[in-house]
Amino acid sequence: MPATAPNQSTTCIAQLQALGARIRAQRKALKVSSTVTAEAAGVSRVTLHRIEKGEPSVTVGAYGNVLAALGLELQARSVLQDSHAASSQETPPAAPAGWIPARIRLADYPLLRSLAWHVQGIDTLTPTEALDIYERNARHLDTQAMSAHEQDLLASLRLALSRAV
Repeated sequence: MPATAPNQSTTCIAQLQALGARIRAQRKALKVSSTVTAEAAGVSRVTLHRIEKGEPSVTVGAYGNVLAALGLELQARSVLQDSHAASSQETPPAAPAGWIPARIRLADYPLLRSLAWHVQGIDTLTPTEALDIYERNARHLDTQAMSAHEQDLLASLRLALSRAV
């Protein structure tokens, strides 16, 4: 049973539950399983479930790891900023440089999609699969024709997976 402090405000608990719901929504939007997300964040599946429920007994570090694994970040705001954000529909920030998604959507990377012509019935790849396709087809890579977004992905994949073409 999760421990709760006797003086925790209902506002704090509601904020954690909203954060947990946002984390779950992002995971679902990325079409990433809870097992893959938990592994990427270095937490157990049970801890991820507790985070998605917004349980206050989970460490801030675990929340941070899950947020980072999903390309999200935690920002502290004043109450005035929160009410302004709620009234104006803000678009989510772009993924930070060097971030690698748990699943790479082929539709987002045109050159990768063209190099992965032989992959049928799959809309996403793991980072390892994507890098393997880039490496196998290195002779066909026209980095000048790649978008900056796709160049960033390739550089991040090479850096994270310690490979060079």
